[in-house]
Amino acid sequence: MPTADRDLVGRRRETALLRHALDQASAGAGSAVVLRGEAGIGKTALLDWTAVQARGHGFTVLRAVGSEAEADLAFGALHQVLRPLMEGSGALPTRQRQALESALGLQETATPGGGFLVGAATLTLLAETMQEHPLLILLDDLQWVDSSSNAVFAFLHRRMSGLPVAIVSAGRPDGAAADGWPTHPVDVGALAPEDAAQVLHGRHPALGDSAAERLLEEAAGNPLALLELPLQLSPDQLRGILPLPEQFPLGHRLERLFADRLASLPAEAGRVLLLVALGGGTAAWDVGNWLRDEDGDRVEDVLHHIESSGLAQPDSVGRLAFRHPLVRSAVVAGASGQRQRDAHRELAEALPAQAPRRLMHEAAATLLPDEGLAGRLEEAGRRLSLRGGDAEAASLLDRAAALSPDPLSRARRLTWAAVMGARGGRLPYTAKLLDELKRGPVPSDVAHLFAYATVYVDQSHRIDFESSFTLLPQILDTLTEPGTDSFEGLAEQAYFKLLLASAYTDDPRGWAALAKHRERVSPLARLCLRAWSDPARTAHGVGAELQTLAQDLSGEREAGAAWLLLWTASSVDMADAAMRRRFTEQHTYATQGTIAKAKGHQDYVEGHWEQADSCRREAGAAEALGYHCNALMFRHHYAHFLAGRGDEAGLLEIERLIEPVARRARMKLVTDRLAHLRGLVALGHSRHEEAYTRLAALTPPGVLPSGLPWFHLPFFDFVDAAMRTGRYTEARAHIAAARAARMEDISPHHAFLLAAASALAEPDDDAEELYRVALAVPDAERWVFESARLRLAHGGWLRRHRRAAARHVLGEAHRAFRALHAAPWAEQAEHELRAAGHAVAASTGGRDLLTAQEFRIAHLAADGLTNKDIGRLLHLSPRTVADHLYKAFPKLGITSRAALARALKDL
Repeated sequence: MPTADRDLVGRRRETALLRHALDQASAGAGSAVVLRGEAGIGKTALLDWTAVQARGHGFTVLRAVGSEAEADLAFGALHQVLRPLMEGSGALPTRQRQALESALGLQETATPGGGFLVGAATLTLLAETMQEHPLLILLDDLQWVDSSSNAVFAFLHRRMSGLPVAIVSAGRPDGAAADGWPTHPVDVGALAPEDAAQVLHGRHPALGDSAAERLLEEAAGNPLALLELPLQLSPDQLRGILPLPEQFPLGHRLERLFADRLASLPAEAGRVLLLVALGGGTAAWDVGNWLRDEDGDRVEDVLHHIESSGLAQPDSVGRLAFRHPLVRSAVVAGASGQRQRDAHRELAEALPAQAPRRLMHEAAATLLPDEGLAGRLEEAGRRLSLRGGDAEAASLLDRAAALSPDPLSRARRLTWAAVMGARGGRLPYTAKLLDELKRGPVPSDVAHLFAYATVYVDQSHRIDFESSFTLLPQILDTLTEPGTDSFEGLAEQAYFKLLLASAYTDDPRGWAALAKHRERVSPLARLCLRAWSDPARTAHGVGAELQTLAQDLSGEREAGAAWLLLWTASSVDMADAAMRRRFTEQHTYATQGTIAKAKGHQDYVEGHWEQADSCRREAGAAEALGYHCNALMFRHHYAHFLAGRGDEAGLLEIERLIEPVARRARMKLVTDRLAHLRGLVALGHSRHEEAYTRLAALTPPGVLPSGLPWFHLPFFDFVDAAMRTGRYTEARAHIAAARAARMEDISPHHAFLLAAASALAEPDDDAEELYRVALAVPDAERWVFESARLRLAHGGWLRRHRRAAARHVLGEAHRAFRALHAAPWAEQAEHELRAAGHAVAASTGGRDLLTAQEFRIAHLAADGLTNKDIGRLLHLSPRTVADHLYKAFPKLGITSRAALARALKDL
């Protein structure tokens, strides 16, 4: 997409990334770029540049700008993006339309459960636009985008693959930019010295050399400083006639640049700017109203002073817009507490009585407890929660608590704020509220909510499961009694959280409480317990029953059952794309994170190893949101891909990150899986004795231990290792134990692995039939890695028995391992092929031998992008990019990055 870089100095790297994102969107492959940089560094200029490029190539461009004054306005940024499209909302399915209009405040009635549908409704509305033109969504000042909108944008980010859309956003490094987005941010740094000089001299061509040198030094490549610092100087200082001041008003806070100009404004102009700064977009429309007591000439005079200062001016639609967000910060920072309270009071009086914004302004103007205002804030928060704005509703309840005269009312409201904060994905904020609650008594009528919120934060944020076994059984004891208030299905959620903690830790207290209450929970919760408690003995029929239960769920019940259904499906390797699609309409991170974890596991067992890096990206997104347990589990899933590929260094790196935390939290599931993966790596590298020792410690011969979820995966590896070390008796004892446990009745993957292990362990004379049976198991090809390993063993058997089919079977295994990038296993297949008399072709260079990904990466590297840049574009880690280039160099007959451009041109 070649085009001139109009009015943009430098930024060649960034514009190359942005062009590539637009190219991908034009080709129907959704892409996202998150720009991250300090204030004034030029992020907005890059967004403006991207908008110009996109419009020039037929894109529809939608835009939103975060505002510090509106960060608590639920779905405010989403409303900005969708405002031009809302005329077409009538074509949406009824429930989606109602959910979206309720979330955006376009209708008063909240749809039950509708808050979960806002993301799906947004995607449907945008998809209609994409049918005619590719779409660009620009999000500026992402650090101030409200949490509810951010959750929807993160949802869109996960769903945009295969759609003609690009999402380009910008935020500061110290803000919550792109929280929950599985992507790597692009750091926008200072301008190069020559580019900074071009910007400075372009704006001030008569600048003296000494002044220019000093200004360039002070600005340090920051474009805003380059433009604003000269305005602090007189014409003679700029020309170098008079000396420059010893110290510029810059330091570490750029807003100081505007302090002198603000101080010089008339009082009425300063008052207007403060109202706009605190009131956000609505106040910016009403500038005339703030001056309604003045005559026309006086109004014009005030507006003239504001515009002449360069601090703010009317935008294209008549709103008073600040020169830069830092001006707003400087306006607020320069106002006393009393002036700010007076402004909030004036803003409140200009808004409707029940508007959440009015209540927030009233609260900001109030210092003393006020039960009436606290009650209205609570009521508004509950209405907002019904619309799906839990994250912002929590802020309203928090403020209501602060204004409550009665300590118990305060604790009650603070408890609900914590619950809403947790539902809205604000875990660090929820943790702060709970710490505050622990300082005093919690009313008995919300004690269960407080306990559940405590467990939620402990599990997800602190990676601590002790409270799960002390608090959740108490909740279940009370809430499962007939006639008890269900607290919107809290008992079922508590049961799931206890099941999760028990599966992670194998704590007997958890299993005992779950067994005690299993007859008082839903059939799905009981099925999930069977799937995880002792799968070798309790999970029979889970796969078939899961399908039946899933089909019978109503849409409304399904929304609350997402975690149970996905967790059950993951236990038996059935959380496939069709299962996950049932919940893709729910945009909240709690559900999207669960879907992503299920996908990470399923991608591994089904051989979609090209998706491995998504686990790393999801781990980063989870960390940013404070979901530290999710981050650990994503890295745990990523470790599986590394182990399968034989990447010992990568596995060790992941182990160092997660094993100490998992041991402290007693997460036996994770530590056992890491032990298994060490055995798998040893098996791949043909260290068979080491592999057997590690696997036998986990699952002794003839024993399918309890407390070992996903026992079927090390089961197959144990049999393989036992046979390779000549321990035939031990291998067959394991097979006998699996048959006695009716392992094949659990799920299709269990059935395949038992059949495959049986073939490996069969005496030579009878093995051929069992290999045939194993490969004929329904869906055998679905389990790509183990299927390839079965073919490797089968091919070896055929070679030893001098069967002509050996080469074909071994060739299939070799191709599968190559596609998975499982190098040690591919080498084993190559060894067998050579032993069968088949020469394995060596790479000789040329484009035909480059994979599509290698070719794409090589071209980007030839364009000058770093491994980090390429990784951001293609959603890969820098390590993965380096691996692809390492493989591409010998194929192209080169040894350095510098030779890439010529080599690709020669092709």
